[in-house]
Amino acid sequence: MTDYVTEAGSRWLSREELDSARDKMPILYVDALPVRVDETGTVTAFGLLLRATGAGEISRALVSGRVLHHERVRGALLRHLEKDLGPLALPKLPAHPQPFTVAEYFPVPGVTPFHDPRQHAVSLAYVVPVEGDCAPQQDALQLTWVSPEEAADAGLQAEMANGQGTLLRQALAVCGF
Repeated sequence: MTDYVTEAGSRWLSREELDSARDKMPILYVDALPVRVDETGTVTAFGLLLRATGAGEISRALVSGRVLHHERVRGALLRHLEKDLGPLALPKLPAHPQPFTVAEYFPVPGVTPFHDPRQHAVSLAYVVPVEGDCAPQQDALQLTWVSPEEAADAGLQAEMANGQGTLLRQALAVCGF
């Protein structure tokens, strides 16, 4: 068995162990929708990533990723926001963030609106204000800021893979749109 060490220094699973775990139990994820807010706290823009999927397709996406063993959810959110938006994004997370919804991704399409062909995953979804300069990092190809009206467009939501368009609709509702 190979030990993998994260940047936080905790043991993580090898590729084989992760594949085995994915076959046996749900994996915890976070989904984050970066937003810009005005001085009154009203959301003025939603940040959507452009990514290449595992199948080689291009789609819009939220910031998303696994919560590591011994990692707090807040830490996972900050890590994934920095990984995808860069170190100068300056996310504004409260001390105890509360998700706006919980999404269950299933490997079989149609069980819920959310689909992940690799696994059964449970994701805590957050709207996160960011104040700094964002630049796509890692496997994110582009970050696009869209108005609430643009985010509400069914065509734009259809460009999102695995049901994340549903999360965008739910976030719009939570933000008052």
